[in-house]
Amino acid sequence: MVAGGLVAGPVFLTAGVAQGFVRDGFDFTRNAISQLALGESGWVQTVNFVLTGALLLAGAAGLRRVLRGGAGGTWGPALVGVFAVSFWVAAAFPADAGAGFPVGVPGSAPGAAALSGHGTVHMLGGMVGYLALCAAFVVLARPLAARGLRGWAVASRVVPVGVLAGFAGSAASVLAFTAGAGLGLLWLTAVTARLARVRADR
Repeated sequence: MVAGGLVAGPVFLTAGVAQGFVRDGFDFTRNAISQLALGESGWVQTVNFVLTGALLLAGAAGLRRVLRGGAGGTWGPALVGVFAVSFWVAAAFPADAGAGFPVGVPGSAPGAAALSGHGTVHMLGGMVGYLALCAAFVVLARPLAARGLRGWAVASRVVPVGVLAGFAGSAASVLAFTAGAGLGLLWLTAVTARLARVRADR
């Protein structure tokens, strides 16, 4: 099960970046990966959201086994589980069109127009999910430190700052948001792999 947490981030980002390069009108400097769920080929990104959520949920269950009875063994996996569910929310409630995507949509910046109902739920779901992930990193710093991985523990407390800084910078650049989201996904992969490796070595 822990393998789900190892591959979720790379799978999501690889699929998202690949789509971004081939979808007409998509521009990484103007559009968020979530918008790839719009248009004729949007089902590919919707499947990406659903699959990533399932992989993250499996990873959370695996992490719970790895940490069972130890520091962070309850809240760490639970918060990762909340993050997993946020991807299903994103699949069920697509982001709004904007910034010229899909093709034919006016070129205003994302968020410049009033959000639709589904766009609002999408945004709130992502916000709750990533806040839960940031909290999970802080919680997981405890088992990392308990296993003598001090540098990893410090990094796990610092990475949330980078994730939130990326989100804060999204008003100026969509790339900042993408970088913050990607950092969170990849750090979850790294932390899950490190904790699982320590468990395997015992």
